Amino acid sequence: MQTIPYPMKLSIHELQANYESGKLTPENVIEHILERAEADKDMNIWITPPSWSFIRPFLENLSKMERSHAPLWGIPFAIKDNIDLAGVPTTAGCAEFAYTPDRSAVIVQRLIDAGAIPVGKTNLDQFATGLVGTRSPFGETKNALRPELISGGSSSGSAVSVARGQAAFSLGTDTAGSGRVPAALNGLIGYKPSLGAWPVKGVVPACASIDCVTVFSHNISDTILVDEVVRGFEEEDSWSKEVERKKTALPKKIFIPEQTPEFYGPFAAEYKIAWQNTLEKLHKLDIPLEKLDVSYLSEAASVLYDGPWVAERWSDLGSFIETHKNTALAVTETVLRTGAKEDYNAASVFQAMHTLQAHKRKAHLDLQDAVLIMPTAGGTWSREDVRKDPIHTNSQMGAFTNHCNLLDLSAINIPSVAPDETLPFGITLFTGPYAEHLLIGFSDLYLNNISVSTVRSTEMVAVCGLHMRGFSLEKQMLEHQAAYIGPAKTSAQYRMVELTTNPNKPGLIRADKGSAIEVELWEMPISQLGSFVSLIPSPLCFGTIELENGSAVKGFLCEANAMETGLDITSFGGWRNFVASSIK
Repeated sequence: MQTIPYPMKLSIHELQANYESGKLTPENVIEHILERAEADKDMNIWITPPSWSFIRPFLENLSKMERSHAPLWGIPFAIKDNIDLAGVPTTAGCAEFAYTPDRSAVIVQRLIDAGAIPVGKTNLDQFATGLVGTRSPFGETKNALRPELISGGSSSGSAVSVARGQAAFSLGTDTAGSGRVPAALNGLIGYKPSLGAWPVKGVVPACASIDCVTVFSHNISDTILVDEVVRGFEEEDSWSKEVERKKTALPKKIFIPEQTPEFYGPFAAEYKIAWQNTLEKLHKLDIPLEKLDVSYLSEAASVLYDGPWVAERWSDLGSFIETHKNTALAVTETVLRTGAKEDYNAASVFQAMHTLQAHKRKAHLDLQDAVLIMPTAGGTWSREDVRKDPIHTNSQMGAFTNHCNLLDLSAINIPSVAPDETLPFGITLFTGPYAEHLLIGFSDLYLNNISVSTVRSTEMVAVCGLHMRGFSLEKQMLEHQAAYIGPAKTSAQYRMVELTTNPNKPGLIRADKGSAIEVELWEMPISQLGSFVSLIPSPLCFGTIELENGSAVKGFLCEANAMETGLDITSFGGWRNFVASSIK
């Protein structure tokens, strides 16, 4: 096995390519994760940290899998410790509550069946009651970039595990923003699907009727791949629905709040500037942008913690709190006990339901074929600040998120224009329950600066050798549903060598003294890209190629050391010309 610098940010597709080429093995990746987890021990990321003792059986199981049928083969992931993993304790952030499940949560089992490797159970705000990441007897989870700041919660450890390179993706939960706030504060993507789209059986309830499992990752393509594996109806889950994610598309319009969002905390000024920079970027997109009165969203959100919906939390956890005096953290118990108020009776619940239904209908009509964009958080705090004022700071962190599940919206946090590299700024895209494809399409547009005319259900791929039309591996392009677009040339910064492989093939290498090389452009569905990349053998790799017109596409590249052993065929201008000259 060739050794390579182990990347700080783990990507599903990058790991798959390195597994196929032999540069990395799953065992090698786990070794690095264990080293990183030990080095970051004081960041309080884990409750059950990565350990060979429970990871090894999952690694051994990989040898029994047919990789072509295991889309997440060898990919390490982390699990919030209110989601069951068979044989490993589930604590929900409270040791006295802990139990050891015989079965994994449905969503976890689907990932394992797809070849993914669970590496540990992550820290959280106790009973998923908080948005700050400091409400845990297992320690305050520190921010991945600035340890003095909060990590966000309640899925604190799940976010930081991915941001610190200890998992390629992680599972969290989201009831009031727990899958979006920590994503924003740690520079990640945090995706919350429609209610019921992902099974919640095997998840400790917070508010069962509106709980969602979420995913943290570094890029949209990884998010899509996880979604494809875990989405689907589960008959044993009473909250499960059959929600199909449609073909990726762009919204017909985007909304921003009519009133300037209120920013808070010691970084309010920086966040305000980041929001203004975000607005400037949005105005440059060729999608109609309108302002929307979103005051009713705050009215809806008040039902969660200032209304009878908090009683749903008490219905699930109240008996434990009552029978285990002084077990929960004081701040957690204070929040939970608000659900036991005598004011919350059957009449108040129905009144809240009717209010929410009116707001829900309005939100779904407003967001038909549209996406609403708001700051995910209006600021952040130091962990010391939150200790001094735990209730008020936590409340402000949910100002732009609490309404989401109550109104049956789907949402995604994506990184936006950050004040500086250690202070991420995230925005949340909201849309209706059956329009998640618009979130994916717009996220891709915003993050990758692609042309609005390009519908990002596909990726443009440049090929320069045996995958070109008429050669032996063209069949792989067709098997992965790729469509030929036409010829193109790279910029004049590449050299091409004939590799001493069987069969011989070319390698395209970026170089200071190079030439323009002929390539073919193909369009491939993003859903097929991971499987395709996994077939690429060493010393070839998959990266970004600059074309003659200045645009960038994905395509085949080669390790630079191939220049030492391969025959330089740059002067032929491309593989097709070289083969033709050899035949002559």
